Amino acid sequence: MAEIEVPPYFLCPITLQIMKDPVTVSTGITYDRESIEKWIFSQNNNTCPVTRQLLSDIELTPNIILRRLIQSWCTLHASDNIQRLPTPKAPINKSQLLKLLNEAKSPQTQINSLEKLKSIASQNQTNKRCMERIGAVEFLASLIVKKTIQVSENRATDEALNILYNLQLSEPSLKSLNNEEFIEALTNIMRHGKYESRAYAIMLLKSILEVSNHAQLLNLRPELFAESALILKDQICNKASKATLKLLINVCPYGRNRVKAVESGTVSILIDLLLDSTDKRECEMILMVLDFLCQCAEGRAELLNHGAGLAIVSKKILRISQGGSERGVRILYSICKFSGTPKVVQEMLQIGAVAKLCLVIQVDCGLKIKEMAKEMLKLHARAWRNSTLKPITPLTAMSLSHPGLKTNESTRIELNFNLLFLEQGCFLFQLRTILREDGGKGEHETWQGSIGSDHSCCHGPPYAICRGILSEERLPFCNFNNIAVNIIALQFDANVVLFG
Repeated sequence: MAEIEVPPYFLCPITLQIMKDPVTVSTGITYDRESIEKWIFSQNNNTCPVTRQLLSDIELTPNIILRRLIQSWCTLHASDNIQRLPTPKAPINKSQLLKLLNEAKSPQTQINSLEKLKSIASQNQTNKRCMERIGAVEFLASLIVKKTIQVSENRATDEALNILYNLQLSEPSLKSLNNEEFIEALTNIMRHGKYESRAYAIMLLKSILEVSNHAQLLNLRPELFAESALILKDQICNKASKATLKLLINVCPYGRNRVKAVESGTVSILIDLLLDSTDKRECEMILMVLDFLCQCAEGRAELLNHGAGLAIVSKKILRISQGGSERGVRILYSICKFSGTPKVVQEMLQIGAVAKLCLVIQVDCGLKIKEMAKEMLKLHARAWRNSTLKPITPLTAMSLSHPGLKTNESTRIELNFNLLFLEQGCFLFQLRTILREDGGKGEHETWQGSIGSDHSCCHGPPYAICRGILSEERLPFCNFNNIAVNIIALQFDANVVLFG
């Protein structure tokens, strides 16, 4: 069967698919409603995609004639398995919405009206913008403020908050909500509301504060930070947690807000989250917030008071992203420069943070990170250099058998270590391997890495994985030079086992 040629004017200029609901913009170009709504409202564009002219208004006029032509054409080609497009549901008009808003003011019909408004808003972006224009945002906000005075759970508040969040408000509407009464109402919902409402409240609050000015951000109440910290602690949902982190990133560059966040217990909660999180983006945002909080004395004190604070920050460096590594190094920099007591300096040595800083200098990362690492090492070089070193008995050669060879063959690997730094099992090393089969010559590779008491090791080229464990453990195998081999533990006085 020959391929059917679709008339070009049936196709949406954005998606190049047959239009289901053709609408015309102010420039006279017709698009599929879903595509142009996404272009205008979701992507915040104010120009015509085809002509690039500025749209004088965002009214979308249904192109009924073209829609009927498309439907007729589909019917004509029904034998070719082309389905007739259904007639789209007409967008809600202003009078219908005003009627629903009036009904929502009555206690008897309030819940039913709010549910209808929620359904209308979920249909398309045009309905959302229409609701925004007729004053639905102001009505819903006033309803939330009025109802949250009552401490008990209120279904009308939950429905109104759901609608308000899902309207995906424009910047002017978000700015209109930025007033003390409404912010306090959202804070109360975060304190007393159901989990779903608390999530909507923090996500809406994040959007509001993103369009706030400096004066408004400086006058945030301590209760807001306390409830934000609790939402992080409760881990309501991933969206709510990330919205809270974004909110803190937005408000914590201001000194007053840092202190408020620290006093609400945010630092210890963030460290606990960092210990458990496997989401790289979430870890990066947590480190960003901690970086801001450690720029005040209270924040640094809280991080040092947490038993895992320095260790987990050090561990995340070079494990997430370049941005995450930079934030981790900045946190250590703030600690070293402003809170570097002898006890803290020794702790950094013990947990492997110093070895990690040495590694940062060697690996391929940002110049800014390297400069901060060098400055920290110079700042406390004397204290770290004078630490007691444990002797090492070098192991120059060992024999290993591996599955890659026949049973009567063996591989000899010579290991030469150049010790650069060691203190209580934490050291930076260079490992030079010589792979020999049946006594023949082999290739040489030099690996650089560090072994720390946090059981972690980062490494440089050629990106071969090595790790260190300060224990009597023995591992059944290792991956050495990309060949699986049976392990023979490398033992030093510090009882270190190297494995891949």
